[in-house]
Amino acid sequence: MKVIVIAPHADDETLGCGGTLLKHREQGDEIYWVIITTPTKEFGYSKEQLEKRGEEIKAVSQAYGFSEVVEFNLPVTKIDLLYTRDLVLKIREAFEKIKPEIVYIPFSHDAHSDHRKTFSAALNCIKTFRFPYIKKIFMMEIISETEFAAPNDAAFAPNYFVDITNYIDKKTAIMKLYESEVDKRPAPRSLENIEALATFRGSTANCQYAESFMLLKEIW
Repeated sequence: MKVIVIAPHADDETLGCGGTLLKHREQGDEIYWVIITTPTKEFGYSKEQLEKRGEEIKAVSQAYGFSEVVEFNLPVTKIDLLYTRDLVLKIREAFEKIKPEIVYIPFSHDAHSDHRKTFSAALNCIKTFRFPYIKKIFMMEIISETEFAAPNDAAFAPNYFVDITNYIDKKTAIMKLYESEVDKRPAPRSLENIEALATFRGSTANCQYAESFMLLKEIW
């Protein structure tokens, strides 16, 4: 199986489906990582910070064993100002090249505009008559974004769970590679709270640790 995760920012792949990606990889699936945005000097990032982020992405890619990493290099927090068509074309190009069977995308109502724009563009690229090889589409739960969706919006209601008990330690180890993104409790992106969410989802799935998703489509 070919599996692709579409991450608005580097680290969303680990927060949303890190344990699941590791499980796919161990089972022999090919895993691919699409990163939509990249920090730039224009938005206050220093040369050192940009070089550090590049090193982090390389280290994370090696830790997962991705078959390929595709970077769109769009500006962080600004993709909602782009034409949706431009982002759709980029995602379509990645799909046509990789031909994934399983796709992971952000939740439709995440708080961050980059996440919502990514979902909207990806939704245009999962039509079965255009990409018949896609058999499963999942929305991820990305801590610090999914739970902060506006209360009048649709809530994340998981209907698919993956037991990541054997992968939680490596997931948190990979998350630690993003030094600037990990914070101390009570911040959502603390290692303790990442593990706490996996514990909570595990209680629903009758396992120690789990990641949860909303299954949008499955063709069998």
